[in-house]
Amino acid sequence: MIKIKYCFASVLFLFGAVLTAQEETPKEKEPGHTNQSKFKQLYEEFATPNTYRSASGAPGPDYYQQQANYVMNIELDDKNHKIYGDETITYINNSPDDLEFLWVQLDQNIREKDSKAALKNGDGVPLAYRPSTFNGKFLGEPFDGGFVIEHVKDAAGKALPYTVNFTMMRIDLPQPLKSKAQISFSIKWNFNVPDHTVNRARSGYEEFADGHRAYVIAQFFPRMAVYNDVEGWQNHQFWGNGEFALNFGDYDVNITVPADHVLDATGTLQNRKEVYSKEMMKRYEKAKKSYDKPVVIVTQAEAEEASKGFSEKKKTWKFKAKNVRDYGFATSRRFIWDMQAVKMSNKDVMAVSMYPPEGNPLWEEYSTKAVAHTLKSYSSHTFDYPYPKAISVHAKNQGMEYPMICWNYGRPNPDGTYSDRVKYGMISVIIHEVGHNYFPMIVNSDERQWGWMDEGLDTFMQYMAEQEFGEAFPEAVAPNKAYPSRRGAAAKIVPYMSGDQSTISPIMSNPENVYQLGPNAYGKPATALNILRETVMGRELFDHAFKTYSKRWMFKHPTPEDFFRTMEDASAVDLDYYWRGWFYTTDYVDIGVKGLKKYYVSNNPSEKLKAAIAESGQSMDDLPPLVHLVEEGSADFDPNLKGKSPSDNSTTLKEFMMDNMTAAERAAVKEPKYFYEVTYDKPGGIPMPLIVEYTYADGSTENITYPAEIWRKNDKEVSVVLSSQKELTGIVVDPKAETADIDTTNNGWPRKEEKSDFDKMKEKIKG
Repeated sequence: MIKIKYCFASVLFLFGAVLTAQEETPKEKEPGHTNQSKFKQLYEEFATPNTYRSASGAPGPDYYQQQANYVMNIELDDKNHKIYGDETITYINNSPDDLEFLWVQLDQNIREKDSKAALKNGDGVPLAYRPSTFNGKFLGEPFDGGFVIEHVKDAAGKALPYTVNFTMMRIDLPQPLKSKAQISFSIKWNFNVPDHTVNRARSGYEEFADGHRAYVIAQFFPRMAVYNDVEGWQNHQFWGNGEFALNFGDYDVNITVPADHVLDATGTLQNRKEVYSKEMMKRYEKAKKSYDKPVVIVTQAEAEEASKGFSEKKKTWKFKAKNVRDYGFATSRRFIWDMQAVKMSNKDVMAVSMYPPEGNPLWEEYSTKAVAHTLKSYSSHTFDYPYPKAISVHAKNQGMEYPMICWNYGRPNPDGTYSDRVKYGMISVIIHEVGHNYFPMIVNSDERQWGWMDEGLDTFMQYMAEQEFGEAFPEAVAPNKAYPSRRGAAAKIVPYMSGDQSTISPIMSNPENVYQLGPNAYGKPATALNILRETVMGRELFDHAFKTYSKRWMFKHPTPEDFFRTMEDASAVDLDYYWRGWFYTTDYVDIGVKGLKKYYVSNNPSEKLKAAIAESGQSMDDLPPLVHLVEEGSADFDPNLKGKSPSDNSTTLKEFMMDNMTAAERAAVKEPKYFYEVTYDKPGGIPMPLIVEYTYADGSTENITYPAEIWRKNDKEVSVVLSSQKELTGIVVDPKAETADIDTTNNGWPRKEEKSDFDKMKEKIKG
């Protein structure tokens, strides 16, 4: 068997080489060029490894990151919807540099009355606005938001000079902060809380028909900017799309709100017995042992009863949080509150939901269930969730994330009914926002510079969690159907990748500079990672590498290169072509069948072969005995060759078999009767595995996946040889739509005729 296969392969190689030489015609010499291969290594794109970040993608021996610890006292003025706060920041300079000044983020300044953020786009008048957006843009006076900085003082109470530049504040130090030293200073401030339903603020309040409000509060305090080995000070302005670059630190936070409010926040509650009623405490203790369903801490009836009044008294909730990069809280007298325990490998975590009556019955059914599932799913693919809780808060039209807490949309109709779209939308946004605890709250990428590193990785994880949710809770999805994920599957990104290239940006773009943030930062990277896992690497290699990246960069600040390097380092798969195509360009996938030729073994050389031999200055007598192949339909093709085995058609082959194989070996040989040269072309720029399904005359199929490296020497087209005992009747490229191929009209042989628009119209009329 081995000998006969080698013989066929050798003959086909010689046959192809001779014909190629014959068919080449002299042409004008082309100028030289640089390396244009899609498989060129990413040395030019990547930064040089150093002692801070190693070539393997792991933190280097001199890796450092700054730390910012906060002690805060916050008060909410519910009647005037205003926040007052003072904070003491202890900033630890772990860098090797002395710092002349400090940069502090003032995100709320994007909502100043004269904010330039509202003027950054020149899109003209759209054909439609959301009512809330129209109201916020054209009706009434602009919202008067932004931080009012009352003072900035050093530890001795002396004023520190500062300069505010839009959403950044520079604090000038009397002397540089030395490497490995620390400084403490305080800031006192206040700001007006916006109605987040008007123009989709990330933080704010929603006012209900009864006049009471639910608050989801974040980006509410001046926060230290990041200083690192990659950017120096990451002091890019906050324009709205590029999110956050933040330091890890410890938080000690006291939040004062009306006494009839309930509140939850980042961190562990320190005075639970002071702020909980006795009944709430009993329910909480029960919830800590309930692993299969939520326990209601505040019932809907209790929330509705609290909403009948407005307490003039105050209550302070005290929290501590260790090693978090940000802080958020939610509070209202209208919140229903439930909790459930989730078992991690070494501890229990509380899955928590807070929602007004407007969220029911949808929220009591699915919110905490989705939170618990997300923690289990994400942890299985990365690391055990390290924080004590994860909170899902219902807020109209919201989808925002902070450590241990997030805001999520999904509201039933006033009569309590809801569509599948609303249900799946709510479950998906909860999975996504809770999932952000992993990326970027723990694996702490720079969102302001690389939006895809949190949104794309999280959307990919979300896709896996959604599919697992459908398997874990089949009653929540349509019978015998998979969870209807909006993003992640290859086919979902095709409309974007096949769109107008002038409105498409590479994934490796700053989020403020892309035309379509959703597909660019969420959908495309999620799809690229899903294809990488399912089709290119395989789950075992991908999952190990992805988990390696996640664990390496827990509570650290990775860059895109750290991710790319780690995925290769932990898998031994060279993916430079993949990162280049999917992440650094706007190329798309398009692979098709260009043509097919059929050959048969023959005793006689083809005219093409004889001509090529003659042109080389040799004769047939100069060559060793050969097994000849001739193309069906050519001038020297003999129809009598069809249907016979190669050894019957070639005396040379029969003699070779008699001389080199035993009778038993000859009897075991399954000689192929058909030989095909299939040419595949690649109009798209991204090299991908060539996934092919071959169909034969007896109805059987054969699936072959040629590696992406098949394109490494010819980026335009490649030819493969297929030998078979059965006649080939059909070819389909990417039969399961795994690669996001944007044009499937060229994916098959025989080519299907596309009906004209006129014919389609006639069929529609007849139908």
